[in-house]
Amino acid sequence: MFAAWLLCLPRELFRGVSYSTVVESAEGELLGARIAADEQWRFPPCDTVPARFAAALVQFEDRHFWWHPGVDPGALVRAAIDNAKSGHVVSGGSTITMQVIRLSRQKERNLWQKMIEAVQATRLELRCSKRSILALYASHAPFGGNVVGLEAAAWRYFGRPASELSWAEAATLAVLPNAPATLHLSRGRDELLSKRNRLLRRLLEHGDLSADSYEAALEEPLPDAPLPLPSWASHFVEGCPKGVRTRSSLNLPMQKAVEATVNRRSDELALEGIADMAAVVIDNASGQVVAYVGNASTYRERPGVQVDIAASPRSTGSILKPFLYAASLAEGEILPYTLLPDIPVNLGGFAPQNFDKQYYGAVHANEALARSLNVPAVFLLRQYGVPKFHSLLQKAGLTTLTQAPEHYGLSLILGGAEARLDEIASAYSNCFVGGDLAAWYTLEALKEVNRPDELDWRLIRSVRKAAWKTGTSYGFRDAWAVGMTPAYTIGVWAGNADGHGVPGLTGARTAGPVLFDILNLLPYDDAWFAEPDEVSPITKTADSVHGKAVWAAVCTDSGMLAGPDCPQTELLVPAAGLDSEPCPYHSTGEFVLPPAMEWYYKPHHPEYKGATRAQTENAVQFIYPQNGAVLAIPRQLGGEKEGVVFRAAHHSADATLWWHLDNTYVGETRFRHELLLAPTPGKHTLTIVDDEGNTAFVRFTIAP
Repeated sequence: MFAAWLLCLPRELFRGVSYSTVVESAEGELLGARIAADEQWRFPPCDTVPARFAAALVQFEDRHFWWHPGVDPGALVRAAIDNAKSGHVVSGGSTITMQVIRLSRQKERNLWQKMIEAVQATRLELRCSKRSILALYASHAPFGGNVVGLEAAAWRYFGRPASELSWAEAATLAVLPNAPATLHLSRGRDELLSKRNRLLRRLLEHGDLSADSYEAALEEPLPDAPLPLPSWASHFVEGCPKGVRTRSSLNLPMQKAVEATVNRRSDELALEGIADMAAVVIDNASGQVVAYVGNASTYRERPGVQVDIAASPRSTGSILKPFLYAASLAEGEILPYTLLPDIPVNLGGFAPQNFDKQYYGAVHANEALARSLNVPAVFLLRQYGVPKFHSLLQKAGLTTLTQAPEHYGLSLILGGAEARLDEIASAYSNCFVGGDLAAWYTLEALKEVNRPDELDWRLIRSVRKAAWKTGTSYGFRDAWAVGMTPAYTIGVWAGNADGHGVPGLTGARTAGPVLFDILNLLPYDDAWFAEPDEVSPITKTADSVHGKAVWAAVCTDSGMLAGPDCPQTELLVPAAGLDSEPCPYHSTGEFVLPPAMEWYYKPHHPEYKGATRAQTENAVQFIYPQNGAVLAIPRQLGGEKEGVVFRAAHHSADATLWWHLDNTYVGETRFRHELLLAPTPGKHTLTIVDDEGNTAFVRFTIAP
């Protein structure tokens, strides 16, 4: 019998019981909850019970709870006498421990089952402490309707955690499980109030509360109806583990402020057909998310409102460009101010254009990043290598790059891939905060991006400095903005969950203003990213490795390593930069760009002198098409072929060019070197000759 008694209690009393999903903020405040699988509001069990509820429960249900071994013989005798006098059951005489057993077994209530409960109750007293038994009861007792457990009841009936309940509220919840079917907020209110007040009187007599507290508690009304639970960061809550209590990293005051700001901005943009918006804020010191808006304005009915955009793959636009710039710097492909080509290019049918449809000939790498120019970025990715960049992004935490590098090709840098806002923001925080010199130069470049409020942080002390980048996907479907200070990284996305585009949906116009609204909500700190100062000798040695910094002589015109004829300055660069390409633009003693770059560079740089006839070498160059290009000749409405405009550039403004298609003379140009031709389908060679005998040629194919 002793062995049977030892083994009579299941190892897990409430095995198979489903619980609500409960998510708390970093401070322990309730962010939101989801109902359990059995449609009950039953929060995961707590280990402790608030003192007021414990005192009220013991006085109401089991005054000898702290001393009996699980069964109270005196209570059983009194219950038997009361029931005999009444002719029906008015009291069960069960202890709190016995009620825990009954709640776990869910068996029919009769004398035999009560005997089993009594035996198992004594065994439970041996296994658990009194306070643990109270916690089991408080977590599983019914509180009316579909509310189970003290914590769920406290939130549903009073809108706050059980630890903050008043004496009147604790007493109300202590009497509810006694008859949850008859005592309810919408029925039996008078009896509920009477029982509550009698319990308060008993607590006064027992010395648990003072006379003043007793009088104040009597004045408190009963709640009118169940309250909705808090619903902050609803998409974040939805993504948390089901049926458990999760303590998140979200900061509740910050979450509320960010959510309100994003909702307001999203409601404004909804009038323009831009329905959805998401935002993420990361604490750079810990790397944790402190505010998360998966999708804005969940109260506004629309398709896709339930989509967690912050965790959904979306076309990246230009938001990946800073990673390419930093990686190219760190590995010595470029220096911070290296001139990059910005001229028309056709790479196997891929012909990128800048957002403004203009070309600038040559642009310093940091400026190209700040202005988010597409063509220099494509040239840089071609130089760096798509497979290497693809691998770098995966290591940075982008899980959406599931295809092979060749699937994306050079379009990877212009939105040819998809990424998640939360992973993009995390990658920015991890890669650029506290990083090496390459990361610092990247942030310095992004600090120069024009702000949507057109304020200049250099002139107005109250304006916060921020390094930030925007992105806009093809077809105006996705607008991105990511901003950074030493303390925080902010990511914002705007668009439509179903992917349809809207004219004017750009990162700078829609996501950017929201980013700076959020920035102004965050704690103010005027600090800025410190420049790394770890310097190696200027000569390459065994310890001159990736991550070190060196002083290098740099050409002030091209931003590249200085040659013997270059104007020079000393610049701190990543050590790998000592292996970068030296400046090729001062071979004649003057700063002279190749003809194609010069053609687009001169209109934007009136100070540029170019080369004289005597200095000209490789004076003529094709602008369009690129060597090896495959061209399709457009047709007019009537079906006639229009032809293709071929373009070339020459160092000398008044040079004459003679054009030959497959060794057949087809025309000459002067000043503006453009010629309309309609070659037959097949392969061709176009040659140009200037009046000094300089030549250039391009091979291309006309598609059938």
